[in-house]
Amino acid sequence: MDPQLSIILPAKNEDAAIGPVISALVEQFPRGEVLVVNDGSTDETEQVAREAGARVVTQPYSMGNGAAIKRGARSAHGEILVFMDADGQHDPADIPRLLERLDNGYDMAVGARQRGSQANLGRGLANRFYNRLASFMTGQRIEDLTSGFRAVRARLFREFLHLLPNGFSYPTTITMAFFRAGYPVCYVPIHAAKRIGQSHIRPIQDGIRFLLIIFKIGTLYSPLKLFVPVAFLHGLLGVGYYAFTFLTQGRLSLATIFMLTAGVTIFLIGLVSEQITQLMYKDAHSEGD
Repeated sequence: MDPQLSIILPAKNEDAAIGPVISALVEQFPRGEVLVVNDGSTDETEQVAREAGARVVTQPYSMGNGAAIKRGARSAHGEILVFMDADGQHDPADIPRLLERLDNGYDMAVGARQRGSQANLGRGLANRFYNRLASFMTGQRIEDLTSGFRAVRARLFREFLHLLPNGFSYPTTITMAFFRAGYPVCYVPIHAAKRIGQSHIRPIQDGIRFLLIIFKIGTLYSPLKLFVPVAFLHGLLGVGYYAFTFLTQGRLSLATIFMLTAGVTIFLIGLVSEQITQLMYKDAHSEGD
């Protein structure tokens, strides 16, 4: 077994697709570790995966895609982790391209789905919005925030396990965490095939969760990116309303005072949060040293 490489596939009820995926991986990486995290499947996913040549870790019940990713990261033996879907969307032939970017000095290489690889138009538009919002929060261009196909250094990935949610938003969290921590991330263009079987993603619930996670990670690593626009909006509304009341009534209203005070308060909270973040990172790096 190659001690350098572990390929991790979270799987829930994927017995129709997982066999050929594992067979292709075993054939292409005979010395690598192929690890399937069976997330409480009720079909033959575990048996099919074992017969195809994978090492299987089984959750006693379904805990979510993110929980399976965390279980896989803790259980894997390799120094390099590759995460991919078990539903046939990701091509094992793309893995060497991801690994090549790690050899070139990157800490994480992400497979960025190109046009025509999204499940539908709505999903594509939503992902484009997430990409732009996350790019603003991190200050880096993010080409595919929700891609589950990536290669990463295991030691660095495990630093952020405590941040990863148990649901479908782990790619969002780990991507933003790497960017804000200063670990170099690159994107490799890929074409994802149509999945075999039914998707487990719930568009509305998981879409809202994606947004909350973007703001959560953004405020954890760069609070002022969120607080300053909100404070500015309050200040702008306060000044605008003051101009309106002064010109029409010749007075200073309580609403104006409230909005201006709220703007200053929000900015100061953001400033304190930024300082706390800096201290947290200073302590984290000191412990790491």
